[in-house]
Amino acid sequence: MKIEELRIIVDEREKKSGIPKLLSAIGVKTEIKTLPIGDYIVAPETIVERKTISDLLSSIFDGRLFDQCSRLTEHYQHPILLVEGNVDEIEELTDNPLIFYGALSTVALEFKIPVIPTPSATHTAKLLVSLSTRKELTKGPFLKKIKKSNNIEKQQLSVLCSLPGVAEKSAIRLLEKFGTPLEVLCASTTELAKTPGLGEAKAKKLKKCYKIKTKILKSHHKKPCMNLRLIF
Repeated sequence: MKIEELRIIVDEREKKSGIPKLLSAIGVKTEIKTLPIGDYIVAPETIVERKTISDLLSSIFDGRLFDQCSRLTEHYQHPILLVEGNVDEIEELTDNPLIFYGALSTVALEFKIPVIPTPSATHTAKLLVSLSTRKELTKGPFLKKIKKSNNIEKQQLSVLCSLPGVAEKSAIRLLEKFGTPLEVLCASTTELAKTPGLGEAKAKKLKKCYKIKTKILKSHHKKPCMNLRLIF
């Protein structure tokens, strides 16, 4: 397939990344739209969610990541999470890198979404072109009618699932026991340990996780915390 025959639909918020210009420069037909989910639709059933390292960490902390993954798998057969940047940045942005890798493990194993790393916007553009050339594998419209997600319970579960050692079942039990994510965060280690399936070891790990000061909050002016309050 010739480059000129390729078509990629781009979310308008991606314009500042410079990637749409890179795609257009090599002859790819790009259409700028406001997408309800994802950043790039490269084929009728293939959608790409692009996140830089700092974006990914922010989406983990404010509970967006797993909600986004849930919606991507709900509406597309082949969703992809693209992580752009130098992974060494993780050490500069958070004192607990396991949060980052734990979230990626959940995306890959529980949501069955492939996670593809790229070092820069240039390489991201090349990957999108490669994905777009495989559009003959599926047929159908690029754009779909997707309602905006406003499911508070899903968002609350996403917040709890982003914590180390907390799978969906544990998150549900925590919500049933404490009512809200805020009450979970305020609970003592002893109270957390009494939750079925959690135990003292996991409870201690949770308390340690959300007591550690995270460097990323400084660079984002603590906006993730503000978003969390809206969900709680």
